[in-house]
Amino acid sequence: MKVIGIHQPGYLPWLGFFKKMLNSDIFVYFDDVCFVKNNYYNRNMIRTNSGPLQLTIPVRMEAESKINDIKIDTSKNWQKKHKKSILLNYAKTRYFKNYSNFIEKLYDKKLEKIIDINMEIIEFLKKEFNIKTKTIFSSELNVTGTASEKILEICKLLNGEKYITGTAWAKKSLDVESFKKNNISVEFQEFIHPEYKQLDNNFISNMAAFDLLFNKGSTNSSKILNDSITKNVVG
Repeated sequence: MKVIGIHQPGYLPWLGFFKKMLNSDIFVYFDDVCFVKNNYYNRNMIRTNSGPLQLTIPVRMEAESKINDIKIDTSKNWQKKHKKSILLNYAKTRYFKNYSNFIEKLYDKKLEKIIDINMEIIEFLKKEFNIKTKTIFSSELNVTGTASEKILEICKLLNGEKYITGTAWAKKSLDVESFKKNNISVEFQEFIHPEYKQLDNNFISNMAAFDLLFNKGSTNSSKILNDSITKNVVG
């Protein structure tokens, strides 16, 4: 059964993003849908000694702008803050020295669009987590319609037999009956975040996936992600 996963490429994505990718035969970066303010497309959390810290990339946008069109607001010196925050809070983790060069170079780049930095991070983590799933951008498929219609058409184009999705948006907005009529099953999955050793014993979940990598390294992170579970939720 060919399984399709589809998700917007966000900034500093969490482990659930990569678990969906891992569970898919083909994973689609949903890059040609509208950018939503106050979402994870340009922000996420890292762990600090005092709790989660939100890092947000300032953007310039117009109404109805698509994710792959959103430009970074280069008038703000956000790179310095983000790099400093990551270096300060993860420098003492066991494996950070293996990845500090990537972080240094990442935030020294002059990238124009939000999707550029998001994909640099995603592709790096995909490699470190040893995920072999085939990926494609939805913008390459030239599919139109509402979000639910686009998802269905993408699944049909890719000869998908099962579509896996989270629950927050899909429970309210996905037209499941249309998938059934096209012989495509829909599986709602709830990611159960794994626990692992952070710098202290007060584990904080749902941080950016870098948190796992810096604390456990590539090989251990890959195993933890593979062994993590998703709970199937009835649609």
